Amino acid sequence: MLDQFRLLDFNFTPINVINLLDILIVALVLYKLMHIIRGTRAVQLIKGIVVLLVATTVSSWLQLHTINWLLRQTMTALVVALPIVFQPELRRALEQLGRGRFFARTFTNLGEEDKSRMINEVVRAVQVLSKNNIGALIVIERVTGLEEYIDTGIRIDGLVSSEFLINLFIPKSPLHDGACIIRGDRVAAASCFLPLTDAHLARDLGTRHRAGVGITEYSDALTVIVSEETGTISLAQGGEIYRMLDETTLKQKLIDGLQPKSSSSLSSLWNRSGDSQ
Repeated sequence: MLDQFRLLDFNFTPINVINLLDILIVALVLYKLMHIIRGTRAVQLIKGIVVLLVATTVSSWLQLHTINWLLRQTMTALVVALPIVFQPELRRALEQLGRGRFFARTFTNLGEEDKSRMINEVVRAVQVLSKNNIGALIVIERVTGLEEYIDTGIRIDGLVSSEFLINLFIPKSPLHDGACIIRGDRVAAASCFLPLTDAHLARDLGTRHRAGVGITEYSDALTVIVSEETGTISLAQGGEIYRMLDETTLKQKLIDGLQPKSSSSLSSLWNRSGDSQ
C-alpha cells in the first residue's frame, strides 16, 4: 500500500501573495462583468445558452446522434454570434473601462420607505403636469438596466422630487424634450431617447406614447406618460398601455409594478446583492 502511495506524484504549488492578487483581480473583474450583464436582456440569452449546453450533453448521453449533431453545429455558430449578441454589454464595459468607471456601482438598491417616497413624488409631479397640459415621459428602471438609454441623454443623478420633475418638463427648458429615467430614488438622466414601438396604437397617441410603450417592450421598466394635448395620464408596462388614469389608480399601478420579481436560480447569481426596485 505504501509503495502505491509513493507512485503518486503530488505537486502542490504554495500560494503566495502574487497568486492571491491574481485571483483577486480575476474575481473582481468577473464580479463587475456580472453586474454589467445583470438586469439586461443578456441574462435571458445566457439562460438560452445554458439550456443548449444541457441539451447537448443529454443528447450525447442518450446517443441521440442527429439531435446532438444539430446542437453542436448550433453551438459552433454561437461562437461567432456571441460578440454580436452581446455587443451593447461589451461596448458599455469598454466605455466604462476607458472612463475609469469600470468598478463604479451600476445599480441602486431601494428600500421600501424610499420606494414609497419616490412613488409619491412621481404621482404628485404627474398631477401638476396633467392639470397644466405639460407633456412628460418618465421611465422608472426596474431589474433590466437602462444604461444604454441613459447614455443618450444628459446625466443628472438628482434626488427625485415633484418640484424637480416638474421643472424638467417645463416647455422650452433645456431638458424638456425626451424622457427622464429614474433609477432607484434618483433621476439618472433627462432628455433621453427611447425606442419607438411598432405596435398599433390609437390614432390620438403620438411619439411620446410610442416611445413610452417602446421602452417597456425592450425592458421591464414602467413608463408614466402625460399627454401634452389632453393632459391625460397613461402608464406603459410590458408593451401595454393603460390610459385615463387618476391619481389613485396611477399610484396603485406603480406600487404593484415595482414589487420585486422572484429570481430564478440562474439570475440570482448576479441578483444576490439585492434586486433593483
